[in-house]
Amino acid sequence: MIVNKAYRYRIYPTTAQKMMFAKTFGCVRFIYNKMLSDRIDYYKETGQKLNNTPAQYKEDFPWLKEVDSLALANAQLNLNKAYSHFWNDSQHFGKPRFKSKKNSRASYSTNNQKGSVRIEGHKVKLPKVGWVKLCQHR
Repeated sequence: MIVNKAYRYRIYPTTAQKMMFAKTFGCVRFIYNKMLSDRIDYYKETGQKLNNTPAQYKEDFPWLKEVDSLALANAQLNLNKAYSHFWNDSQHFGKPRFKSKKNSRASYSTNNQKGSVRIEGHKVKLPKVGWVKLCQHR
C-alpha cells in the first residue's frame, strides 16, 4: 500500500519568489482551463475523449516553460480526476468547471524528484523558485 504525505507550512517568500508563485498559479489555472476548453470542444465535435498534455501547449505558449513542469502536469492529473469522478458518479460530482482568477484558492502541487523538493533548517527548496524561508512547526 502506498502512503502519500502532505504537509502545509507557512512560507515567507521574497518579492521575486512571490512573483514566481503568482506566475505559477496563473499558468496552472491557464493550463487547466485551456485543457478543459479543448476537451469540451473536441467532445462536441467528435464525441470522443481528448488526451492532451501540457507539453503540447508549450509550443504555442512559450511562457509556460518558465514555471515548474510538474505543477502543470499535476493540473492535468487534477482535470483527469475531475472527469473520472464526473463519469463514474455524476449524481454526486458535477461537470468539471473552469477555474476563476477571482474565486480561487491559489495553490499548486509539485512532486519530489531526486531531491528537487527538500527542507533544510528553516528553508524549503522548490523547483524553479529556489530556497524559500518557512516556519516549520512539526
